[in-house]
Amino acid sequence: MGFIETMKERGMLAQVTHEPELVDHLNTGTRTAYAGFDPTADSLHVGHLLPVLGLRRWQQAGHRAIALCGGGTAMVGDPTGKTEMRQMLTEELIDSNIEKFKKQLSRFLDFSSEDKGLLLNNAEWLKPLGYLPFLREIGPHFSVNRMLTADCFKTRLEKGLSFLEFNYMLFQSYDFYELYRKYDCTVQIGGDDQWSNMLGGMELVRRKERGQAFCATMPLLVTSSGKKMGKTESGAVWIDPDKTSPYDLFQYFRNMEDDIIATCLYYFSDLPVQDIRDLTTDVGSKINDAKVVLAFEATKLIHGEEEASKAKSMASQLFSGKSAGADAPECLISSAEVGDEISILDLMVLAKIFPTKSEARRMIQQGGLTVDDKKINDIKDIADIARFSSEDGVLVKRGKKSYFRVKIS
Repeated sequence: MGFIETMKERGMLAQVTHEPELVDHLNTGTRTAYAGFDPTADSLHVGHLLPVLGLRRWQQAGHRAIALCGGGTAMVGDPTGKTEMRQMLTEELIDSNIEKFKKQLSRFLDFSSEDKGLLLNNAEWLKPLGYLPFLREIGPHFSVNRMLTADCFKTRLEKGLSFLEFNYMLFQSYDFYELYRKYDCTVQIGGDDQWSNMLGGMELVRRKERGQAFCATMPLLVTSSGKKMGKTESGAVWIDPDKTSPYDLFQYFRNMEDDIIATCLYYFSDLPVQDIRDLTTDVGSKINDAKVVLAFEATKLIHGEEEASKAKSMASQLFSGKSAGADAPECLISSAEVGDEISILDLMVLAKIFPTKSEARRMIQQGGLTVDDKKINDIKDIADIARFSSEDGVLVKRGKKSYFRVKIS
């Protein structure tokens, strides 16, 4: 089955330009598509995954995929969906984030040969650009009146749109133009909120090169309450297992709202379409079974089958009231970081059980931290270093369901 047919069957296609021509284009040879990812954090999160999985489906259909890290565009900032200007990042931090993105993208896409996939950084061509030559070459092809009608700009005009961000559409469009010229890339894939920016690139290719170019977007997945995919009350659901453990990821999908379970199975699993229909049609009281399948398949896709199995086993033990210690994720801490004395609060942050001291402090004050079955009530409690240095370490419970085995080595 071809790319367009697969995407439609799984509900992963929101908009596409010139569909009949694109289908013919894909049927007459191996083609190249790209999706871009700005490294504004040190990890992708679940909300970023749809374009990644779109590229994955593209590659599975026998075409070449380009994952483009935005080392250049991250220095400008995409105003899409933002009420305020992004915080400016240093070049060093952007480069560090890119290295982490590359490792994560390699879990989903095959970069074993240039014929299958490429990992690129748009800083390669954006940073050397002279601004005056760029404006003379690219600027005449963009109408300011038309740009201001784009959703990515309209939502910012009331609160203020910086001239820096106003350039973003031109730079993203230039990416498509550059990839077309250098790599014969004819298709851009992205989230539906990127539609205006993507059309700009497609038109630039057509105007500058008289080339054939296409765009395809994926839906923005939101819950029935309107919450964006990949967001929780405590923050983003990260792909990095050190930021969001495989168990927490499993629980995130396990607790999805009933009405989007089928949609998520189409997106975040490789299960055949008919199997998903059988699993999610007239499920009634069996909805929990479908949720467990979704949680397992999504965790397997992101972290591999072994971690998914561990997370499923741990969740099962918790649900049945059994101990979760055997399958709790292990958090190792160097004794050099600990020193002769350390508080429980500081130790939990070192172990990355909490991202910040303030979150650890709040959990302790709410009575949500347990160490070896003892509830911690005082943020000044000192850790028993000898106990944490034992062969088995110490079992730590965060909240009602998250377990970790913390060990000093």
